[in-house]
This record gives sequence, structure tokens and C-alpha cells, in this order.
Amino acid sequence: MHTDPDTSALTIDSLLRQSAAELKEMSPSARLDVELLLGHVLRRTRVELISASKEQIHPSSAALFVNLVRRRMEGQPVAQLVGSREFWSLDVAVTADTLIPRPETEILVECALTHIPRDQPADFLDLGTGSGAIALAVATERPNIHVTATDISDKALTIAQYNAAALKLDHIEFACGSWFMPVAGRKFSTIVANPPYVSDMEYVVHEFELRHEPALALRGGEDGLACIKTIIAQAPRHLFKDGWLALEHGYRQGAAVEILMREAGFRSIFAYSDLQGHGRVTEGKLTG
Repeated sequence: MHTDPDTSALTIDSLLRQSAAELKEMSPSARLDVELLLGHVLRRTRVELISASKEQIHPSSAALFVNLVRRRMEGQPVAQLVGSREFWSLDVAVTADTLIPRPETEILVECALTHIPRDQPADFLDLGTGSGAIALAVATERPNIHVTATDISDKALTIAQYNAAALKLDHIEFACGSWFMPVAGRKFSTIVANPPYVSDMEYVVHEFELRHEPALALRGGEDGLACIKTIIAQAPRHLFKDGWLALEHGYRQGAAVEILMREAGFRSIFAYSDLQGHGRVTEGKLTG
């Protein structure tokens, strides 16, 4: 049972230790979670918290922190509680209307950048952009290209546009609609997507961890491949010859994604793995 600590005379260190001990039953990263939450309340970095570990916390700040920990105990993600998540060294604002950017999605950015020249114009498309994380990262690394980002959620696009403005990235075009609908008749040299790929069964099993994020951005149907199939089938009409398509997917879906790409006319298919050795991103070149 969660019991709020007496916040009248707590130091930074004691409050962190006490809160992490309570949180560890539901979060494998309890210590990191509480450090990020307290840093958010006190407007300090984790390094600054360690340096000031013996400093007493004002009761009002401690009360705000305790409330955030309580909400974290109820399953709300840290990124939503603090309002942002670091992605590609960028501070990306997130809300309950956007998927929280995951570290493995940076693999998709790395993959895309290998196909986009540094000093030449190009057209890049990010499907289902959500918070805009992928589009923002690519736009930061390739200031000479035109980036287009689509999403079916106008609320998510509002957050993506806010992030682009905050980072002063004015070469991103945002469009609302399902997958390729907003870019009908247009072609691109590189297309990427981090589509919903959680199967119905996986969503039920992991509902506690996922319920605070938009189901629209997570659920990929019975086998998790519904959106992936749509994107692969439609992508050839929107790629220039020798253009590249790269998709993030579940760690057990790589073989199925490769088959779908091959059947759609893609070649030079290659899978990128995460730090655990699981295939997470598959790319292919449209040669026909």
C-alpha cells in the first residue's frame, strides 16, 4: 500500500530513497523515475540532485513530487508526468495524445539518415509522426531537405507542430490524414514509419503499461501487422525509383515484414537490431 512520506523535514536523498523503494514493485527503473520526477519539480538535473543530496526540500515542492510519484504508481508514464522525453538529444514534448518516443526508434532515424544525402535536396516522408520525434530528428540532421510528416490525429499533429516551432525547424510540412492520403500523387526518396504493431493479445497482456498512451498509435490488429501491410502495399506508388522504405516493427515480426516487402517489389532488404539483438527496423529499396 502506498503511504505518503512525512515531507516536513526531508532531504533530497531521503525522499528519493523512500519513493524509489515504494515504486520498485511496479517499475524496473524506479530510481531513475523518481530522479526525473524530482528534477522536474525542482528544475534540476540528475547530477545537480546528487550534488545537493543533503539539502532539505521545501514542503510544497515535496508535496508536488509525492503527487507525481502517486500518479506514477498508478501507471502513468514519466514522460507524460514531466511533459517531455529526450529523443535524439532533443527535448520532445509529449501528451496523452502522442506515443512516447522509445530509444529503439532512434534506430529508424539512423537508418533513414544513411539514405539521405547531407548536402543535396531530397523529399522525406514520416508517416504517423505522433509527437514528430522522427521528423524532428531527421530535420535537425538534414537542414537542406524537405520533410513531410503525416498523422491521422490532429491533436498529435498540434504537439508535433509545437515541437517543430520550439526547435525552430521550419522545413517540416505537417498534414493530417491516414497514412498516404494527405500526400496523394506525391513521391519521396525516403519514407519511414513507426506504425502501430502491437497485436490485440499483446495489448491485453500489457494494458497496464500502455493504457495511458493512445491505442490508435499502438494497436495493429490481430497479428499486429494490419498497418504495416497497408503501408508496404501503398508505398511503391509514393517512392521514386531506388527510393527507400524503412519500418519499425515488433521484435518477432521481422520475417513477416521482409516477406511483405519482397512481395511488394522491394529489394536490398536489411534488418537492424536493437541492443538485445532483436530485429526492430527493416528497410528495402524499390528497384522496379
